[in-house]
Amino acid sequence: MKGARLMNDSQYHQLVDDAFIKLEEALDECEVDIDYESAEGILTLIFVNGTKIILNKQAPLHQLWVATKFNGHHFNYQAGTWIDERTGVEFWSFMNDAASKQAEQTVKLS
Repeated sequence: MKGARLMNDSQYHQLVDDAFIKLEEALDECEVDIDYESAEGILTLIFVNGTKIILNKQAPLHQLWVATKFNGHHFNYQAGTWIDERTGVEFWSFMNDAASKQAEQTVKLS
């Protein structure tokens, strides 16, 4: 959780909200049909095949959690970007890969 302790709750919520807004804008521009719903700190991506990716705030830990069809990931904010604590993969790279797997075609969100 390096870096997570260096921000206050307000900064954390702003960083996650900014990431969600950027993701929603990318989905609106995406050539692949991916729907989404956003409510109370949860962003759900809904794919044509019925699968979902669910992103949510984990405020007590200052993390961004992502649940895919395949597994869950916890992202910490480090050096200006969200990084998966288990794999070290950057958030946008992860989202491109995860969305592509679930859409069963190439998805570019960033």
